[in-house]
Amino acid sequence: MGRRYGHLSHEDRGVIFAERRRGASLREIGGLLGRAASTISRELGRGEGEDGGYSPQTARAVYEARRGRCRRPRKLIEGSRLHGWVRDRLVHFRWSPAQIAGRLKVMEPDDRGRRVSHETIYAAIYIHPRGGLKTAMIEALRQAKSARGRRRTTLAGRSLVPETLRIIHRPEEIEARLVPGHWEGDLIKGAFNRSSVGTLVERKTRFVVLCKMDSNTAEAALKGFTRQMKRLPAALRKSMTYDRGSELACHPELARRLKIDIWFADPHAPWQRGSNENTNGLLRQFMPKGTDLSDVSQTWLNDVARLMNGRPRKTLGWKTPAETMAEEIAAFRSNVALAS
Repeated sequence: MGRRYGHLSHEDRGVIFAERRRGASLREIGGLLGRAASTISRELGRGEGEDGGYSPQTARAVYEARRGRCRRPRKLIEGSRLHGWVRDRLVHFRWSPAQIAGRLKVMEPDDRGRRVSHETIYAAIYIHPRGGLKTAMIEALRQAKSARGRRRTTLAGRSLVPETLRIIHRPEEIEARLVPGHWEGDLIKGAFNRSSVGTLVERKTRFVVLCKMDSNTAEAALKGFTRQMKRLPAALRKSMTYDRGSELACHPELARRLKIDIWFADPHAPWQRGSNENTNGLLRQFMPKGTDLSDVSQTWLNDVARLMNGRPRKTLGWKTPAETMAEEIAAFRSNVALAS
């Protein structure tokens, strides 16, 4: 019989009990069970009763007690403060398990007992009892991308994008994310491409601004982007990088109104606006494909943006975009005060 590995079963202990009473040696018992003689010896030591003989029940009890001491205590126990904190960030704030775990590392750098890994959070979600809370927790996880829709009309190959505004001419400080104030823009389209929401992401801080659009026309994009970007301090309006969607056909007027530079990504190169593309995917949690976006209000969009800006980001050292933007604004004001 080949050598077996793993824990002894009830049947194995029964064989050991019977063979030991018969006077079999450790090697003989090990040969019957496919176990090493040392394994049998340790088992007999665990199961030694008051009379000096082997007791399967005693051996099993000792084995279970030792296993219990070896198991790590669960951290995400329902009803605990940590469980409630994790649940709220997942369900109400729509943080991902990775964002929750990363933020806990920042909050509790010296207390491993108050931190959990993203794997632990996933496990806690899927072993949670059936019911509304489990459903809500699973729905809060990132959703896979659905099939691509029709390619929208673009300015690719048209004279509406001058050679001088191509992304290859964009200054290095924008590419390197050295200073704030440089944005990436796009539209999220609604059902049947008849409605849309403008999305803006600041490249250095990943701060998100959402813009209500009255329609999908270039005039509506001009109005929507102008309205929301004018709410930003002038120092945070340096440039915008956009794809070649036809909705930005009014880019000369937009640049004039906001006093910013506008750059255009190459055709079919979404990675050149990676922050914006990633954000648009996350925003589909709130605005699924096929949703009519004509009825959403700017107030609701501001609330969604606030949730997005309150999520910790790994690329920001698990700070939130809101915190990072606030630090940049404070640093700018401090520099202005020193210069005056």
